[in-house]
Amino acid sequence: MKLEKKDIRSLSKEELRDFFTSIGDKPFRGNQVYEWLWSKGAHDFDKMTNISIETRAHLEENFVINHIEVDSLQRSEDGTVKNAVKLHDGLIVESVLIPTKKRTTACVSSQVGCSLDCKFCATARLKRMRNLNPDEIYDQVVAIDKESRLYHNRPLSNIVFMGMGEPLMNYKNVLASIEKITSEEGLGMSPKRIVVSTSGVPKMIKKLADDQVKFNLAVSLHSAIQETREQIMPFAKSFTLPDLKESLEYWYEHTGKGVTYEYVVWDGINDKEEDINALVQFCGYIPCKVNIIEYNPINDEEFQQANNAAIDNYIVKLEKARIPVTVRRSRGKDIDAACGQLANKA
Repeated sequence: MKLEKKDIRSLSKEELRDFFTSIGDKPFRGNQVYEWLWSKGAHDFDKMTNISIETRAHLEENFVINHIEVDSLQRSEDGTVKNAVKLHDGLIVESVLIPTKKRTTACVSSQVGCSLDCKFCATARLKRMRNLNPDEIYDQVVAIDKESRLYHNRPLSNIVFMGMGEPLMNYKNVLASIEKITSEEGLGMSPKRIVVSTSGVPKMIKKLADDQVKFNLAVSLHSAIQETREQIMPFAKSFTLPDLKESLEYWYEHTGKGVTYEYVVWDGINDKEEDINALVQFCGYIPCKVNIIEYNPINDEEFQQANNAAIDNYIVKLEKARIPVTVRRSRGKDIDAACGQLANKA
C-alpha cells in the first residue's frame, strides 16, 4: 500500500534538518529547503535550484507542497481585487486586496466558512467546513503581495484577518501563520501592521494576552446592548458583553494595547440614542477607537444601512466623549468584495 506523502510545510526547520540527517545528508539542506518554502515561496521542488537533482527527487518521493491557487480574480472599479482561492482539497475561500492612497491591505480568510452565526454576514451562511492551515493563510498574503506589486506598483503594507471565518476559532494556525509572516525567514512584515479581528470570544482574547502577541486586536461589536447584540449575533448568548468586557480589560492590563471596535449602524436595529449611549459607556472600559463601517447588503431585507443622520449622531456623541472615531467607506462592492460580502455569490 502506497503511503500518503506528508505536506513538507507542516515541518519545522529542525524537523527538516532531522530528515536530511536521517537519510545521510547534511542537516544544512534543511535550512536551504526551508528558505525555498517560506522566504522564496517555492511550490515546486524543481524550483530549488541550489539543491541537487537527486535530492529534489528524494523530496518528491516523500513530500508534497500543498499550496493554494488563485482560481479566479476580479478587479473592482476602485482598484480592489478579490481572489477566489482554491485549496489543495478543492475547497474555496476568498481574499481581498484593498488599495488606498497610502497603503495596500490584504484581507485574508482563516476558515472555510465560519464557526459563528452573525446574521448580517454572507460567510456565516456557510457551515464551517474546516480551518485553514498556516501555509494556506500565508499563501493568501504572498498572492496579494504579488498583486499589489503588479497592479499598484508597491509591496503589500498591511494585513487584516477580516475575511472568511473567526480567527480565534482557528487560534493555533492563525498565530503560526503570523509567526511565519513576521519572521525574517518568511515575509518579514511588522506585527504592528497586522490586525486580527474577532467577533468576540472572551476565553481566546485572554489567551492572546497571555501569549503576549504583538499584533493589533479589533472586535466586531455592533451593539453594546446584550439583547440587541444577541439579535444580530446569536452566538453572543454564550459570549456575553460582561464576559467580553472582562476579557478586553484583561487584554489591556497584560499588553498595554487598546482595541478597535468595528461597528455597523443599521436602520431600526442599533440607530437609537440608547444604542449610542451604551457604546460610549462600553468604550470607557479600556483605550479604544471606533471604526464605523458602511453596511454592504447580502440580499436580506432585515438589515438596511442607517441614514446619514443616525451615523452623524454616533460621530458627534463619540467625539464629545473624546473617543476616536472614523467612518470606513466600503471598497469593492461591485465585485462583492466588501466587508460582510465574502462568499455571497461563491
